Amino acid sequence: MQTTQKMTEDVTYIGCSDRLMDRFENMYPIPNGMTYNSFFIDDEKTAVLDSSDSSTTQQFLENLDYVLDGRDLDYLVINHMEPDHCANVVELVKRYPKIGLVANKQSLRFIKQFFPEVDLSANYHEVKEGDTLSLGTHELTFYFAPMVHWPEVMFTYDKKDKILFSADAFGAFGALQGNLFVDEVDYDHEYFSEMRRYYANICGKYGMQVKMAMDKLEGVEIKYIATLHGPIWRKDLDLILDKYKLWRDYIPEKKGVVLAYGSVYGHTASAVQYLASVLSEMGVEDLRVYDVSKTHASYIISDIFKYSNVVIASATYNLNIYPPMQAFLDEMSQLEIKNRKVSLIGTGSWAPMAAKLLPKFTAEKLKAWEQVGDTMTVLTSLTEAQKAEVQKLAQQIVDSMQEGGK
Repeated sequence: MQTTQKMTEDVTYIGCSDRLMDRFENMYPIPNGMTYNSFFIDDEKTAVLDSSDSSTTQQFLENLDYVLDGRDLDYLVINHMEPDHCANVVELVKRYPKIGLVANKQSLRFIKQFFPEVDLSANYHEVKEGDTLSLGTHELTFYFAPMVHWPEVMFTYDKKDKILFSADAFGAFGALQGNLFVDEVDYDHEYFSEMRRYYANICGKYGMQVKMAMDKLEGVEIKYIATLHGPIWRKDLDLILDKYKLWRDYIPEKKGVVLAYGSVYGHTASAVQYLASVLSEMGVEDLRVYDVSKTHASYIISDIFKYSNVVIASATYNLNIYPPMQAFLDEMSQLEIKNRKVSLIGTGSWAPMAAKLLPKFTAEKLKAWEQVGDTMTVLTSLTEAQKAEVQKLAQQIVDSMQEGGK
């Protein structure tokens, strides 16, 4: 059964939702599923912009058959060659032997890498930066957006309906619930945190490249943003564009403290909870406390993108940082998040090495992070005498949050 929806008179949504998959890219939890968006333009020439993941191939093909209604498919525009959008390339060529695979040079090279068993070169329709493709009344223009978040990514702009087909940019985790457009749902409740989590973990490393791509679109009239994941924007586009400007420049959305800890028997957790309570008494309203052994790193990293301050607290394990904390720090450092203020607590019973290794790690691996307060050392558990030290650290965190910005 087809599950298509009209976007405009000539443009139809033919994407699919997957509620069975547990992790996106076999890494990020997606408790609310995932969308794989695809779009059909019905003109003198027919075109599909991106396809879907293999998990939804049957639904995608049913949708495509429905909108074609017996017509041939002239073009498949490939904005992004990642398999969750291009699993059906070979199948489409089999069904429509004359189809043109519209893609840039890098994407065409990836086609050969992903599908080495077939030669699709006869179908290649290579485009360069700024090239256009006329479908009749619809004229498509191609803007390259390398490393947002793969090197071959491009955006496609439909001049007639003013639609920006934005590849993974502006996407969100989560399946569609039936409604296609952002203005039809409670976006703040259903998708917004998942849009931030998606950006922080998928595109977060590439802030400069995101800025370069957005700069190319200055002056381009955009009425729709059609991302490859999540609902489509057609109203209040400044809301998402303004958030992306903050994220790409690594500017916190608001003042707040993310407290992430790694604790073996609960003593480190107790110290962090005491610090959180003191911060609350000092008037800090946005506090997020996470156990890195329990909460997936993507959620913690998402909140670090949102808030200004971070507390990292780790037990010592085999004379090193507690392994779940080390894994979290390694993942975060790969994303190269910048411009945060960090406070550190290291604990241990006979050799509290975490207190020595944490500042070394943050100084060497986290770019443009400012340490607030001295690294605090806790021998097994927080003592009454050390509560004054926690009070001092909390005050230093509060003072740092009052220094400029929001």
